[in-house]
Amino acid sequence: MASRTTEPCSCDTFVALPPATVSSQVVFGKNSDRPSDEVQEIVYFPAADHKAGDKLECTYIEIEQAAKTYAVVLSRPSWIWGAEMGANEHGVCIGNEAVWGREEVCDNEALLGMDLLRLGLERADTAENALTVMVDLLEKYGQGGNCMESQMVFTYHNSFLIADRKEAWVLETSGKYWAAEKIEGTGGVRNISNQLSITTKIDREHPKMRDYAKSKGWWDGEKEFDFAAVYSYVNTARMTTSRGRYCEGYKLLNKHKGDISAETMMEILRDKESGINMEGGFMTTGSMVSILPQDHNLPCIHFFTGTPDPDRSVFKPFIFVPNITQLLKTSSPTFGHEDPVKKQPRFLTKPDRRHELYKQHESAAVVMETSKEKGREMLEQIRKLEREKMSMMESILQNGCLDVNEAVNLFSQCVEEEINTYA
Repeated sequence: MASRTTEPCSCDTFVALPPATVSSQVVFGKNSDRPSDEVQEIVYFPAADHKAGDKLECTYIEIEQAAKTYAVVLSRPSWIWGAEMGANEHGVCIGNEAVWGREEVCDNEALLGMDLLRLGLERADTAENALTVMVDLLEKYGQGGNCMESQMVFTYHNSFLIADRKEAWVLETSGKYWAAEKIEGTGGVRNISNQLSITTKIDREHPKMRDYAKSKGWWDGEKEFDFAAVYSYVNTARMTTSRGRYCEGYKLLNKHKGDISAETMMEILRDKESGINMEGGFMTTGSMVSILPQDHNLPCIHFFTGTPDPDRSVFKPFIFVPNITQLLKTSSPTFGHEDPVKKQPRFLTKPDRRHELYKQHESAAVVMETSKEKGREMLEQIRKLEREKMSMMESILQNGCLDVNEAVNLFSQCVEEEINTYA
């Protein structure tokens, strides 16, 4: 088994479906908790057509390219090809979590969970199609490789929350084996954290998942099959009552059920008491909230911070339209073949990957910590900017009138305004 650091409890992903939400919309949210010095960037890639036989270089391995890829917006650790969270032009959103269980984590470099996430977004137009894409690629290429930009090896299996305008799925993996649960019924809310959480409601699964568990002596073939209980050491009866972050997230979602909006989701992601907004060596380095209206005449709106600690960051809106302005000030420097991630042995050096917004936010954070009055003023200004953008987006959803020319620069313009606030 790969040597690795202590397993940090990190990351939370949430979804709420009608009738748990306001205005017949699906609301998606995620905090990405990563090493505190890691830079997360917000990047956009347009749709593209590819030639037969084209290859695609992911973080560690090369795979076959698809004939067509959809436009995506991603929040990702800037050294990785894949992403922690993101959305595509069809309103599909995905977030991933690190999970561990009885199955050993593979030492070999394969697809990272973050690579699978981006591949699902690039190749699928619905949540369930994304699930199919991801499990097919998992079967073909496997998952594995260091998930930290460091010579210290940190590896894990992955779980995913996948949503679109009408439904959501949880996909949980253990090596190449997997189970998936469709989120439905009157509950309408679901969260995932750093533990397997699919129990006896299994709507799709790896065809040999149960046989494998039986061969390992994890399941007797008689008891009702409970994926989380069989493939990990979780007491599934206590999952929603223990004091872990999975339970805290579950309670926060249920507290607001029936009235969940994008603002509610942002509040949950900013919650420090629950541990959902993480601080310390592993911290919340990026956050995302998406509004997915069930009415296809209305645009999906995706908000990203691109900076650490959502409590002192701005959720900036992004809408898919043609000819989007490249997101230069949230894109990290690139190093091509000279990148230490690409050279063997990997990670011998660590370049400065900070983008412009990250640098300005970093300086502002120092002010917030050292000067209470200035810090308070700055925080008020960025919250005011966020409220203005939220109000603009609400107006678009209420009136159904999207100015495409404005939407082209929507995210980049908001980044500029945020930087000016820090200045």
